[in-house]
Amino acid sequence: MQEKKFTVVHSKKSRYILPNLLTLIGVCLGISSIKFALDENFSLAVIFLIFAALLDALDGRIARLIKGTSEFGKELDSLTDFVSFGIAPAFVIYFWELKNLGKIGWAITLIYSVCCVLRLARFNLTKIYENESWKMNYFQGIPSPAGGILILLPLIYELSNLDINLNVRSIAPYLEIFIAILLISKLPTFSFKKITIQSKMTIFILFTVGILFVSLIFYTFETLLLIGLFYILTLPLSFYFFNKQDKKFKDDSKEDDHEDIL
Repeated sequence: MQEKKFTVVHSKKSRYILPNLLTLIGVCLGISSIKFALDENFSLAVIFLIFAALLDALDGRIARLIKGTSEFGKELDSLTDFVSFGIAPAFVIYFWELKNLGKIGWAITLIYSVCCVLRLARFNLTKIYENESWKMNYFQGIPSPAGGILILLPLIYELSNLDINLNVRSIAPYLEIFIAILLISKLPTFSFKKITIQSKMTIFILFTVGILFVSLIFYTFETLLLIGLFYILTLPLSFYFFNKQDKKFKDDSKEDDHEDIL
């Protein structure tokens, strides 16, 4: 009599577990950041959200690498993004500063969360045709993880050892509204999904990542602040390169149509 082997999941579907597990860990980190904000432990709240953003960047890439993508994983990722980057950062900023503004502070929190969920809904419905594959390198509006980190910049500045006599708390409400608008805007931003690295550049990339990792260990909040400011500086560049590629694509399409007519 042949014994039946106990299996938690079918062997052919085991590759779906890892990316979805990373996604679930990410949402746990996002929810935990709210708890730390309630306890006024804002440094841990920020760090947990940073780890959630890192996991969000990894789960999709790992899923594509091991061919573990699925419709379930796609929906789970969107729901996780809303919790971890649409609710958690907004609540952290609310408990840090916006609660002092009363109803206006709560209204700003709601506006940001609504804009985030609208951005995610639009992302799920966005379709890129095969002849427009170059658009895979761009998002419409800033992605929710980036938005969640950017609204934390005033708090990150306060947690750092920088002292420039800047009243960042007064900037926080305006920054959150501005980022909320960028979330639902159609501003093209880099997605880095189809980035190719030349072999001769690999050593420099690894060196840069190593320096960044060391900086995050010893100067965590200062490094996060610089990364956030650097990302903001890439927004005009992404707009320029997108329009340049879009113009080239339209010109090539016109030439192809002209050749077909002839």
